[in-house]
Amino acid sequence: MLQPNILVLAGSTRTGSFNRKLAGLALLAAKSAGAAANELDLSMFDLPVYNGDLEEQKGLPESVVEIKKSFFNCNGFIFCSPEYNGSVSALLKNTVDWASRPVKDDPELSVPFKNKTALLLAASPGALGGLRGLSHLRTILTNLGVIVMPGQMALPQAHQAFDGNGKLLDQEKQAKLEGLVSEFVTMTGRLSTV
Repeated sequence: MLQPNILVLAGSTRTGSFNRKLAGLALLAAKSAGAAANELDLSMFDLPVYNGDLEEQKGLPESVVEIKKSFFNCNGFIFCSPEYNGSVSALLKNTVDWASRPVKDDPELSVPFKNKTALLLAASPGALGGLRGLSHLRTILTNLGVIVMPGQMALPQAHQAFDGNGKLLDQEKQAKLEGLVSEFVTMTGRLSTV
């Protein structure tokens, strides 16, 4: 089985974001499960709102090309998605939309999603933990050819779920997260050998 390269990203750049905290825990769990794992911090990229005219006139922004390279070079994704009005955040949707655009002089880089795997996680102060947004994200990724793991995790009451060091207070939830990530790493490693 191949050691998979996993890319972890949160669909929020807010200071103190619950999904960024969850992404940090998922990153540690992926490394503990034997993956080569890195976190992609979307706050490091100046990403304009997707605009077809901008793309036609100037091509892909350099920030998009950098993101696409990170996406292309991984075997799977762990998405930590906040729920905005019952769906995914504008940041995450915009990132995926830009990353799905073709690169005229590099056709291989044009397809950074196909046959990659994804694990979906969410954290929200609400009672459902961001669950509604994950169904939308699953549909988006599936349409792009991503193999989305059936298991997922939505962390409710996220404003009370973490301790001062960003770790989960509930050990059952921590064990569930670690178990899901371990299963995902194994699945990705197996599929990446095909």
